[in-house]
Amino acid sequence: MTTTTDPSLQTALSDLGATTDALTDQQRAQLDADGFLALPGLFAGERLEALRARTDELRRFEGSAAGHEIGGQAGAAILADLVNKGEVFESIFTEPAVLAAAHHVVGNVRVNSLNFRAALPGEGHQHLHSDWGKPVDEGDYHICNSMWLLDDFTPDNGATRVVPGSHRWGRVPADDLADPTAAHPDERLLLGEAGTVVIFNAHLWHGGTLNRTGVPRRGLTMSYCRRDEPQQLDQAGYVRKAVYDRLSPAARVVLDV
Repeated sequence: MTTTTDPSLQTALSDLGATTDALTDQQRAQLDADGFLALPGLFAGERLEALRARTDELRRFEGSAAGHEIGGQAGAAILADLVNKGEVFESIFTEPAVLAAAHHVVGNVRVNSLNFRAALPGEGHQHLHSDWGKPVDEGDYHICNSMWLLDDFTPDNGATRVVPGSHRWGRVPADDLADPTAAHPDERLLLGEAGTVVIFNAHLWHGGTLNRTGVPRRGLTMSYCRRDEPQQLDQAGYVRKAVYDRLSPAARVVLDV
């Protein structure tokens, strides 16, 4: 991982509580070895209900235009640019343990994007992929994601599958697999109760699975990238004045606005 951190970012991380104390040594070791880490109950209760309510409201309001900022996705309902679409979202990208984990993975970290994805009934299966799309050396990581489970992730409703340790292989699925849509012998489903956050190194081989239930399976994807990489959404170009004014100086550094 990148170890040098810009002084302004280091101060911001300290101000936000995203320090080494935000994770245990065991949690960092698991993230390094397996490429993912679950934090159960991180936003359970009123915060979970508020996020569910706001994303449901946005889906009704935006209709067919939902997700236009980043483009649609077959088999899923998408919302994008959520940093700007409700005060309830503004604390997500500064959540101390999650931000500390992203810093641990990529080093000089900044927000990449905050989106919503719901695997639709009978849909949602994806090929195994990494979000960087090309091989990297172990430790030279560019992207770290986190999934915020708005619903329980179960074996039946489209939970994400991962191949533990694959972020360290220096390969991408297309290099090795004749059929990246097929089950991998080492894959594991990321299951958990609503209110859990699963952090994962986005170079990890992963993909959504088929939602075999009759209702959408909802989640937020909070993504971070290195500061020398382009963001999925140019946060400085999108940020609304009301949001900028509410954010602390430290939060503005992490958002890079």
